Amino acid sequence: MGARGASYDVASRRGRNDGFGSDDGFEGVARPLFVVLAALVAVVVLRLVWLQVIQGPSLAASAAAQRTNVVAVHARRGTIYDRDGNVLAMSQACKTIYCNPQKVNDPNGAARILAEKLGGKASSYLATLRGDSSFSYVRRQVDTDKAKEVEDSLRDAKANGIYFLDDVKRVYPYGAVGSQVLGIVGTDGDGLSGLELYYDDVLKGTDGELVFETGSKGTPIAGTSAQASTAQDGTDIVISLDIDVQEAAERTIAKGTEDFDAESGSVMVTDPKTGQIIAACSTPLYDVTDTSKIEEGATSLKPVSSSFEPGSIFKLLTTAIGIDDGLMGTETTYDVPAYLKVGDDYVSDDDGRDYGMDMSVREILRRSSNAGAALLAQNVIGAERFSEGIARFGIGSYTGIDFPGEVPGLVKTLDQYDGASLGSMSFGQSLAVPLVQMVKAVGALADGGTLHAPHFLVSKGGQEAEWGPAGQAVSAETASAVTDMMRTVVQEGTAVHAQVEGYDVAGKTGTGEQAGETGGYIDYSYVSSLIGFAPASDAKVLVYVGLNGTPYLASASAAPLFSTIMGEALSDLGVAPTN
Repeated sequence: MGARGASYDVASRRGRNDGFGSDDGFEGVARPLFVVLAALVAVVVLRLVWLQVIQGPSLAASAAAQRTNVVAVHARRGTIYDRDGNVLAMSQACKTIYCNPQKVNDPNGAARILAEKLGGKASSYLATLRGDSSFSYVRRQVDTDKAKEVEDSLRDAKANGIYFLDDVKRVYPYGAVGSQVLGIVGTDGDGLSGLELYYDDVLKGTDGELVFETGSKGTPIAGTSAQASTAQDGTDIVISLDIDVQEAAERTIAKGTEDFDAESGSVMVTDPKTGQIIAACSTPLYDVTDTSKIEEGATSLKPVSSSFEPGSIFKLLTTAIGIDDGLMGTETTYDVPAYLKVGDDYVSDDDGRDYGMDMSVREILRRSSNAGAALLAQNVIGAERFSEGIARFGIGSYTGIDFPGEVPGLVKTLDQYDGASLGSMSFGQSLAVPLVQMVKAVGALADGGTLHAPHFLVSKGGQEAEWGPAGQAVSAETASAVTDMMRTVVQEGTAVHAQVEGYDVAGKTGTGEQAGETGGYIDYSYVSSLIGFAPASDAKVLVYVGLNGTPYLASASAAPLFSTIMGEALSDLGVAPTN
């Protein structure tokens, strides 16, 4: 028994060492399997980490984006008031209509209802209603009452997939009046022109967001809409326009442009002691309530954005420079020839005289003598004093007006003068400026020589805007002397048709020739203008009127238009007659 037991034990041990049943054999197989399994687990773990930790946020965001729509909730834009508190532009609640084309069950029926209620042809709505997206605008900024009609009709017709969103839009209680100044607001609530553009950051406020989820087919999920951020309303502003004066200016210049065969016309009315702009416009005008019909250039305010040769109104600055430098007085007399050489050409007067004439500085202005102005500039003032003088008036520089599109003009510096520059510039040729520069310069003559930047803003958010003086062009004594000569021009000179009954008016006409595209001047095509202020001794209103491309001289065209607008402004602003 002992021997058999020993033999069995040995055999058993041998059996376990045959490569299959032994411990060493199992370990030989299990170890590589474990390594493989461990590697597979590691790959899975790493993949999960990659998906959940590394790519998780972006994948979640992508999934959310596929089922989430974000729509802007427009802030209420600030209201614009005129100087008397009249509302010129305000935001009004309305509805924006949108659709989910994937959910529109009756595109043809819905299109017919939309066309009936909103206008247009049914076919024009079909592309939107049958689109591939899950969100499309049908019509922006629909009046609340009209939107309610559309909603009721769609419900009655069981037309699904069309929805309504609260919105705001710009409305104008005075219609088209002041359109160029106020400007246009786009459907997204951004200012596109005028003061709406210039003060967009003040008026606009901050839009909010409305977020809602959609199902697999893009259908909005009920109860999932939420206000992601609240809209912050814009700030109200008060501007210096007087809506009644503005209406009179637009009406008068529109008719005047037609009556005097002008290409365009411009008006600017200011308080010369502050620079506040009471009215401003240029033709062609447009209606901000219907922006589908805007002529080219209508959104521009030409006295700010276009440069013209100012013509004889520039003689006011020439005489002011000479008087301020102590070189002449209002009654200083000169022998003015019939023809005066300026560069290679000769300058003469519009009266056609062929003889020399003694003229005081006052008479040169009264007659608007080109030869006289050129003589003063060339023989008395000189190029250096003249260049420095017009720079003090701000000619050739930005005025600082708070309106988009201002240009500085084309004015030669002293080192650019040629033989004709000084003489030609003295009466408003050989330079081109936006006429707002002349409004600023002549405004200084009306306020003791003090310059003020023409501007619209009076206050924002109840806080008064600060507009300090913009410098001193000439002395108060010089300004008074030039003003007195301007009285003479209106009382018995080229501006007699600019008189306003009962008021002491100071003014000056200008008839500037227009340069052609190929050089030289166009026959019988003038910039006829008149600039002046009243009452002369204590100015409350300054008016500039210009007609571009008219065959009529300023004395017969711009002057009567000036009288009409000045009379309306003095009356509307409550300025008492001076006599």
